[in-house]
Amino acid sequence: MTVFKNLAELSTFVGKELEPGTWRLVTQTMIDEFASATGDHQWIHVDPERAAHGPYKTTIAHGFLTLSLVSVLLQDVYQVASSRMGINYGLDRVRFPSPVPVDARVRVRATLSSFDWIAPDGAQISWNATVEREGSDKPACVAQTVSRIFERQG
Repeated sequence: MTVFKNLAELSTFVGKELEPGTWRLVTQTMIDEFASATGDHQWIHVDPERAAHGPYKTTIAHGFLTLSLVSVLLQDVYQVASSRMGINYGLDRVRFPSPVPVDARVRVRATLSSFDWIAPDGAQISWNATVEREGSDKPACVAQTVSRIFERQG
């Protein structure tokens, strides 16, 4: 994990890539709970017996489940020590080049693509994030995340 002392230190990192994160397992329980939360119960995600005869021979994570993991995967790779709050602000250029089969492990690689001060104590930042699947040459998800981070005062 890369720990930045403050936003000023993070601002010098534009164009640089963080060390990749730790691998996280995507389980059928996670997939089923995501399906319950979103109402997306498509068989390719939640029916292991039917999915065994489908194109991937197993269930796969929802693309949006993979995307939703980006925030927590980024927490594995960097921290701003002076941060009092961070919020997701948006996404740009999201793609899902390959599926995440059940019981696959994923991690993130991220490059800080932009940093803009938005207040004396806040910045809007963008990461070019790539969710890698262990054993695959093709990424599971590529996205540009946009977030805002605010520092503690004093």
